[in-house]
Amino acid sequence: MKAGEFTAAHAAAPKVSFVSLGCPKALVDSERIITRLRAEGYELSRDHGGADVVLVNTCGFLDSAQAESLAAIGKALKENGKVIVTGCMGAEPEKITASYPGVLAVTGPHQYESVVAAVHRAVAPRHDPFLDLLPPEGIKLTPRHYAYLKISEGCNNRCTFCIIPRLRGNLVSRPAADVLREAERLVAAGVKEILVISQDTSAYGSDLKYAPSDWKGRKVRARFLDLAQGLSELGVWIRLHYVYPYPHVDEVVGLMKQGNLLPYLDVPFQHAAPSVLRNMKRPAAREKTLQRIARWREICPELTIRSTFIVGFPGESEADFELLLDWLDAAELDRVGCFRYEPVKGAHANDLAPPVPDEVKGERWHRFMGHQQAISARRLKRKIGSRQQVIIDELSPRTGTATAPDRGFFAKGRSRGDAPEIDGTVTVASRRPLRVGEIATVRIERADQYDLHGTVVGF
Repeated sequence: MKAGEFTAAHAAAPKVSFVSLGCPKALVDSERIITRLRAEGYELSRDHGGADVVLVNTCGFLDSAQAESLAAIGKALKENGKVIVTGCMGAEPEKITASYPGVLAVTGPHQYESVVAAVHRAVAPRHDPFLDLLPPEGIKLTPRHYAYLKISEGCNNRCTFCIIPRLRGNLVSRPAADVLREAERLVAAGVKEILVISQDTSAYGSDLKYAPSDWKGRKVRARFLDLAQGLSELGVWIRLHYVYPYPHVDEVVGLMKQGNLLPYLDVPFQHAAPSVLRNMKRPAAREKTLQRIARWREICPELTIRSTFIVGFPGESEADFELLLDWLDAAELDRVGCFRYEPVKGAHANDLAPPVPDEVKGERWHRFMGHQQAISARRLKRKIGSRQQVIIDELSPRTGTATAPDRGFFAKGRSRGDAPEIDGTVTVASRRPLRVGEIATVRIERADQYDLHGTVVGF
């Protein structure tokens, strides 16, 4: 090699800046794309200006999410000029190209090969297989101690407010062995908590007719219960999200009682008034749902149930809303989120009834949140004096306080009943330094509307 010459392997690696918007399912898509690009020798840039190309993974579920995605694309174009767009909003590329015709490419959700091909066209990979190593669990965008595990794509439900099936297609489940092997790799890499996600977790495997696959010398069916059992054998926290209240969920709650899974269910109830649920094309058996919740708590008394609701759905009357508040009193859910209805373009719900005025939506949202806040505070107060396992997420720089100078070190974590970023936290005092990712036993001393406070009493 002559002086001044160098091969592609010696050249600076191409850099990609990445923006990931939307739900945890989109975050997993981002992780898969980044893992592939890193395997090919690309590096990640912390800012758009220092990158060779920018990737924007969009969310297209709500108009506000689409506006955020378009703003992110505009920012990337301004700061870099070379932008590739993927994700849910990419299923309707004309919405993107109408505002930004200069983007290099637009692909839909989970179209990994198309995204990588677009990156190749923008800036060719420079890869040295002897030097560029990739961890077996892939590249993760979450902290090292927890990770999302996506078990399926798409959805077979046809809720009138949702366009996800149009964006991501019908349910496509992964074979159980593939899911379990990925979970094993995560655990081997040091992950202490796995958050199971999909669009409809309790429908997992129905498209595969529950076909078995080989894992650890045995057959594991692609069935919610069998997958949960396999995951529960890995010795880490397993948290289940987006579980619909089907009867077979009772069996999985039984595993929680045995201690094999976290006693936690994220169930998207969305509303309680029968007329609203019918218009949403969701199960409208209000009393049966309450009976199912009671049954779950009978099986596993320590179970935490979180959910999300929509207020201001087209045609929602004041009587419907009051019924929802009454249902909250009866259900006593632990963790609840609430959204004001947004008229997503293409959603059938927009044509069902006249829209609820924005000021009414806002007023109902505030009433809903205040109502649930009192319920949450009551349920958290019951935990005072108990001992809870807490996974540490964040260390505090302060040590001691003016009133308790000898209490040592502080940190923030989550109990078994708290998912990251959407639920509450536990503020922890300890006499020795804590480490992010470790699990401590904490005596709960105080509670407020959303969070707990306590002192470490064991490890």
